[in-house]
Amino acid sequence: MRWRRLLPVVALVALLSLSGCLGLLGGGSVPAEQLDAEPPGGTYAWDDSVDADLDAHITINEDATFSAVYAVNGSEVELFRRDGLGGTNPLDVRAVRYRYPNGTVINGTELQRRGAVEQTRDVVRIEFPGEGDVDGDRVAFTAGSTPKRFALPTYVQGSYEVVLPPNRRTSLPVFGDVSPGGASTSIDDEGRVHVRWDDVQTRSVIVQFYLPQDIQIFGVLFAVFAAIGGGGLLYYRRQIEALREQREELGLDVDTGDDDLGDDGPPPGMR
Repeated sequence: MRWRRLLPVVALVALLSLSGCLGLLGGGSVPAEQLDAEPPGGTYAWDDSVDADLDAHITINEDATFSAVYAVNGSEVELFRRDGLGGTNPLDVRAVRYRYPNGTVINGTELQRRGAVEQTRDVVRIEFPGEGDVDGDRVAFTAGSTPKRFALPTYVQGSYEVVLPPNRRTSLPVFGDVSPGGASTSIDDEGRVHVRWDDVQTRSVIVQFYLPQDIQIFGVLFAVFAAIGGGGLLYYRRQIEALREQREELGLDVDTGDDDLGDDGPPPGMR
C-alpha cells in the first residue's frame, strides 16, 4: 500500500520535470522563412522614420498586424509582450530587417548570421552587427495586433509615431483612447490618423480606435434596444393598470379607511 501513497509525489515530480523540459524547448532560433518573410506593402517606412528623426515608427495594417521601425540604442533589443502575471512572452516576429546607417538593408537570416536573432521562453533577442552601439542604424519587423486596439511595450524610449489604418479615428471617448497622454494627432491625404509623441517614457503605448460607421451602427442598435425597452415598460404598466381595474370590479380592493376607530374612541356603552 505504500506505493499508492508515493504515487501523487511521483506524479508531481514528473509534472515538474515535464514543465521544465517544455520550457527549455521554448527557446531556439526563429525559422528562416519567418525571418525573411515579405513585409506588408513590400517594404518598411525607413524614410519616414529617418526624415522625422523618430525613435519608433509603427504602422498598423488592415489585416490586424503592425510594422515597426526602431532606431536602436545599444547592441541588442528584446521583443516581448507582457502576460499580465508579471512575466513576458516572446513577440511572434516575422519579416525582420536591419538597416545600416548608410541605407543598406539586410534580411532576417543575414542579420542572424552577422549578429543574432534568438527566441527564449520570455523574449526574442536581436543582436545587431558590429561591436557596440552603431549610431543611425535601425531594425524593423512585423507582428500581430488586434483589429481595433494596438498595445505594445516601449522597447525604446523617445519619440513615437503610430499610423492607423485608413478611416480609423480615436477622438470619441469610450470608443477611442490614446495612452500615454500628451500625443498630437493629424490626418494625411489617405485618411490615416498619425498619433505622435515627442518623448515616451512609459512602459507601453496604447491606441484604441474605431471606424466612424461603427458609431452609426451602435447608435442604431441603441435606438432599437431603447425602443424595445420602452415598449416593454409601457406594456408592463398597462398590464398593471388592467389588473388593478379587475380587482376593483371584483371588489377585492376595499377602502377600509372609514372603519378606523378614529380619534373619538369606542362607541358609547363600550367606554
